[in-house]
Amino acid sequence: MVKKHGKKEGGKISLHQMCEMALMAAVMCILGPVSVPIGAVPISLTSLIVYLAAFLSGPKMGTMSTAVYLLLGMAGLPVFSGYSGGVAKLAGPTGGYLVGFLFVALITGVFAERASRRFVWSMVGMLLGTAVLYLFGTVWFVLMMHSTVSYAVTVCVLPFLLWDLGKMLVVALAGREIDKRLSAAGLR
Repeated sequence: MVKKHGKKEGGKISLHQMCEMALMAAVMCILGPVSVPIGAVPISLTSLIVYLAAFLSGPKMGTMSTAVYLLLGMAGLPVFSGYSGGVAKLAGPTGGYLVGFLFVALITGVFAERASRRFVWSMVGMLLGTAVLYLFGTVWFVLMMHSTVSYAVTVCVLPFLLWDLGKMLVVALAGREIDKRLSAAGLR
């Protein structure tokens, strides 16, 4: 028996879900490398796609899409900011922000799915996910760079607050319309 979003009973992943997950990971791989270097951590479009993947696909599939993206980058494909890849990027000072995308996807997906993708609750989920991302990535950066927390926050968090808030607004507003159109096309 097939349920909503093509999910089969028994927790198995359907072909539709695998295709959706692969598509979202592919979009992350295409847009993730596009970045603006502003310091230790560049501005990239990766978080926008992680928010969108979790918003549209839910916590499980959004997190799995993000994990596929990270595994492809870890394998050496140039999918991270600035067309970089490899284990060294994940293990480096900004790797905590990359790994932190898993938390963003999980938390955003839970809130979006449970609140039927309502604007306010979707924003709350993205804000909480991003707060965990910032915390995880900043602690990682401090440990790797032996820097102070205030320095890490200054270079790794503050420059991104408005950009990330803008990305969240785009997903909360456009994501619902995308979801409606996918449903109307019979893809939900």
